[in-house]
Amino acid sequence: MPYFSGMSQEDADSFRQGGPDAYGKSPERMRSDGTAPCRCCLKLIEAGSDMLVLAYRPFGELQPYAETGPVFLCANDCEAVVASPDVPEVVVSPEYLLKGYSSDERIVYGTGQITPKADVAAYANALLERDDIAFVDLRSAKNNCWQVRMTRR
Repeated sequence: MPYFSGMSQEDADSFRQGGPDAYGKSPERMRSDGTAPCRCCLKLIEAGSDMLVLAYRPFGELQPYAETGPVFLCANDCEAVVASPDVPEVVVSPEYLLKGYSSDERIVYGTGQITPKADVAAYANALLERDDIAFVDLRSAKNNCWQVRMTRR
């Protein structure tokens, strides 16, 4: 069974304090319409609440496979999710792009697949059973935005 986690508390707190995003820019402040998924607490940001929009790269090193994209974050403090087998609240779309990565954070070719929401955990679990897969990233099937990371326990 895959364990879901989001952005680290340390990263989220840095962005909330005006720290630079993946492009060296300060996060932008906007109001949520109620459909924006926070990548830290993995909950939908309440309509009318302030949120941050920023470029995020959930990889340790710069390298060709270290994808960067826009993400939302609660502007006010929230708690990072402890890795859990429970599918997070933010997984609401009908389908997602899942990709498996090696321990050196490289895409493992042939793992990328648009997956119906109902099959996300099963496909991630199948990938995580492979020795060459260290983690699976779940991204928006339409916009490629990073949503959550899935790992073995």
